[in-house]
Amino acid sequence: MSENHAGKKSLLPEIATGERKIEHVRISLSEEVSGAGVTNGLEKYRFRHAALPEIDFDAVTLESSFLGMPVRTPLLISSMTGGSKTTGAINERLAAAAESRGWAMGVGSVRAAVEREELAYTFDVRKHAPTIPVIANLGAVQLNYGFGIEECRRAVDIAGADMLVLHFNGLQEVFQPEGNTNFSGLLSKIEQVCRQLEVPVGAKEVGWGIDGRTAARLLRAGVKFVDVAGAGGTSWSQVEKHRSKDSMRRAAAEAFAGWGTPTAECIEEVRKVCAEAGLIGSGGLKTGVDAAKVLALGADLAGFGRSVLGPAVESEEALHAALAQVEFELRTAMFGIGAADVAALRATDRLVRIQP
Repeated sequence: MSENHAGKKSLLPEIATGERKIEHVRISLSEEVSGAGVTNGLEKYRFRHAALPEIDFDAVTLESSFLGMPVRTPLLISSMTGGSKTTGAINERLAAAAESRGWAMGVGSVRAAVEREELAYTFDVRKHAPTIPVIANLGAVQLNYGFGIEECRRAVDIAGADMLVLHFNGLQEVFQPEGNTNFSGLLSKIEQVCRQLEVPVGAKEVGWGIDGRTAARLLRAGVKFVDVAGAGGTSWSQVEKHRSKDSMRRAAAEAFAGWGTPTAECIEEVRKVCAEAGLIGSGGLKTGVDAAKVLALGADLAGFGRSVLGPAVESEEALHAALAQVEFELRTAMFGIGAADVAALRATDRLVRIQP
């Protein structure tokens, strides 16, 4: 690691080397990879200000729970990375900060470590985060490429996780040079995993959203939580465009820059069909006000991805400052509508849709 201008340890020089395992991180931080012509939909909502909140700002609490596990904040560092020395260091930094501040944490796809034991340490975040909820992660499509219950158990063990999320990234796989695109017959295999795995199983997208109808099918199969990961943030067709050597696929990626269902729309739909299941709202969140909106729309946790990746790469201090700012903004939004706790925020009638 090298030192940045403030004398703090930065991971940026390592990312600039172009090592294959950190290519996604490098592209996400150095290229324009946001969706074009699509937003997460949160700008269509605003909070009605409460001039007389009747609460003490200092008494506003972020304590909550997820799937019965207590959490100090209703905030999640979304699944992003792992699988190399440098990305392992990013995971270590994220885990330590999440533990310190009481955020839940997901890790990137553990597939690489399941297939190559020597990479397991890059996902072993539990030793840095002994008390927070940790979510292991595998691509759902791998159930069609030789993975089964034992590989799922291995992924959970490697991360020391409390639960497993299966991610859905069909369009990304299409645009990946090495993509796995056979998504047929997955639902029955997901149901088998849900029945056999000893920890809760969830489902997440990677930035194009899970709608209510899809969520209902997954919940009937035994999934215990859904991370909608809606459109409006990182577009993985755009990320893969920068990796591809195929000129046709690079050009085609532009046609999908605006693809996906906005985060806000996904949250509303999924909450309607699964009143009791765990719900994570992610996809393009940048501020604590964004977090307040997704919680008020019905999410149990608000997930942050690329918006905290840059600070995590920069330094420990930058990451802590970024997380602290989100928490402060969230507490201030709660104070601004008179919600003393997360339950009151989720029950508020002060989030209104702006009329077009």
